[in-house]
Amino acid sequence: MTLEKAVSIISEINEVKETNKLNWYKPYDYQRSFHSGKDDEGQQTKQKILMAANKTGKTFCGAFEMAVHLTGRYPEWWQGTRFDRPIKAWASGNTSANVRDIVQAECLGEPGDTEDFGKGAIPKDLIISTERAPGIPNAYSTVLIKHISGKSSKLFFKSYEQGAEQWMGKAVDVVWMDEEPPQPIYSQALRATLKTSGLTYMTFTPEKGMTKVVAGFMNDLKPKQQLFNASWDEAPHLDEETKDEILAALPPHERDMRSKGIPVLGSGLVFPVDEDFIRSDVFQIPDHWPRICAIDFGWDHPTACVWIAYDRDQDSVYVYDAYRQSAETPIVHAEAIKSRGEWIPCAWPHDGMQHDKGSGKPLAEHYRKHGINMLGSHFENPAGGQAVEPGLMDMLQRMQSGRFKVFENLNRWFEEMRMYHRIDGKLVKERDDLMSATRYAVMSIRYASLKRMKPLPAFAVGSNNDYPFFQNNYGSSIQFAS
Repeated sequence: MTLEKAVSIISEINEVKETNKLNWYKPYDYQRSFHSGKDDEGQQTKQKILMAANKTGKTFCGAFEMAVHLTGRYPEWWQGTRFDRPIKAWASGNTSANVRDIVQAECLGEPGDTEDFGKGAIPKDLIISTERAPGIPNAYSTVLIKHISGKSSKLFFKSYEQGAEQWMGKAVDVVWMDEEPPQPIYSQALRATLKTSGLTYMTFTPEKGMTKVVAGFMNDLKPKQQLFNASWDEAPHLDEETKDEILAALPPHERDMRSKGIPVLGSGLVFPVDEDFIRSDVFQIPDHWPRICAIDFGWDHPTACVWIAYDRDQDSVYVYDAYRQSAETPIVHAEAIKSRGEWIPCAWPHDGMQHDKGSGKPLAEHYRKHGINMLGSHFENPAGGQAVEPGLMDMLQRMQSGRFKVFENLNRWFEEMRMYHRIDGKLVKERDDLMSATRYAVMSIRYASLKRMKPLPAFAVGSNNDYPFFQNNYGSSIQFAS
């Protein structure tokens, strides 16, 4: 055999490998686990996340799974979801450009490079036709793929920037989301696979921190859901020198996220818990539960007030009422507060000490004058000081342990909770009025009070004055029988 012939044969072999990567795919252990899609009890999942470090091969893992379902060519080792027919599928990402450059490239080959076409996860000889995406150079909107049955599967490329409306209406068998989607988009993806009892899966590095999507899979897995993780240590192609080089170039707060696939600390939702876990039916508050309200003063941004009841036996708090109104005077807010019970003590923040330019009186004094049972001094944490984080941590721990409940009809409260988030560790101070008032109330439950009843006699009847009564911290009398 001549050298020229040998080179030609090697070239042909390489071409076959490059245009039929599906047959040559050998998954890492974490990729194989993800493809199996089994939960901790060995049951097949319908929703799964591969939350992985950068450069671990997560996107190609997602593209390979898509190629297997589209073609029906499942390898012998496959233990995951199977379809015995052609399918319709969506492959998606955050922007149209990223879908083209990342998702499409992993599925079909480098966009715009005719020599590279067919060198992605989907074998070249199984790509029947493509349809261009309007307005996006070298991007495809639809691809027709030959299925093992002899019929055709359809793959549609979509982006989150199209908006949730563009994800409505159609039913598909498989949805792959590369990069974390916004909650409304994820909800539409689940809806799209509901009719077909299909599969929704995501592959991403958790750059947005503890979002609602991430928190749901990390803290509150539902049936048919599973979270898979992968760090640099589970990607054999990364050597130690490469890891050290990348790590040294990263900011310290990003290192765990980039190298281990762990959400960025200090970013994302402040309360990453499932709303259903803290929702409570509306019920009559028992008379023996002390109550307190708290106010967050405002004008351009709303004045907000929250009422909580405290179940001392279970050490649980219940947010049972909420009020939010902007551009109104203290007398208007005071009437709204009094209508919930004039006797309920009201916690208030330090800015209530600011003096009104007209009267020269502190703002809190105006509310006291209008009949609000304002606490004697401004809010402080039980351990002293006005720091925000202790209150947020107390609330989060109560939520996670089932000791913080909110009446289900308080829609505005839940709206604020959904948007209450951090960026780079800092609270975003927008539409947080009810959240602030809730924090003041929860951290002031030591001042919560029962409704004052008719005063009891100084001594129990027949006691011969031996057992005087005592006034407790909740505004009611305790008497000892003789």
